[in-house]
Amino acid sequence: MANDPTLAADIDATCRLSGEFTLRSGTVSNEYFDKYLFEADPKLLDRVAIAMVELIPEGTELLGGLELGGVPIATMVSAKTGIPTLFVRKKAKEYGTCKLAEGQPVEGKKITLIEDVVTTGGAVRDATNALRELGAVVETVVCAIDRSPADVNPLDDVSLEVRPVLTKAELDAARDAAL
Repeated sequence: MANDPTLAADIDATCRLSGEFTLRSGTVSNEYFDKYLFEADPKLLDRVAIAMVELIPEGTELLGGLELGGVPIATMVSAKTGIPTLFVRKKAKEYGTCKLAEGQPVEGKKITLIEDVVTTGGAVRDATNALRELGAVVETVVCAIDRSPADVNPLDDVSLEVRPVLTKAELDAARDAAL
């Protein structure tokens, strides 16, 4: 990152774990980025949010923070941009208001999704489809880390642009430079 040249190294040093991990997709990986480690660190979270501000598309009316990891990031970005936040559940709650998304009404609104890590895009795809069914305009997801293969958009099938703060390749380069 040109504006924060040590962000990749700091995130990598804080969040990269080694071992055997099953990802949401079911894929087994020998490494895992524990995004909650940067999300729980106010200084790192602030740096990620600052980087995300530059990636928010013009005309965004709501920031849709995906449960759970996208919520703290979306809240920080909202505080920096003044764009209201929407908290998007994995499924609509079954009591009270029975809402999928907490916050302002979504119908006709241009929503930019905020996610911590995108690998296959499963949670983002589900949220995109659900919000579109409610009448929202969802065209972009801004994520802290894009772990998908280089030059592959895992969300092409739902016509969603992925704008990452950091890619797996940038994190790998930071790790390699530290070795």
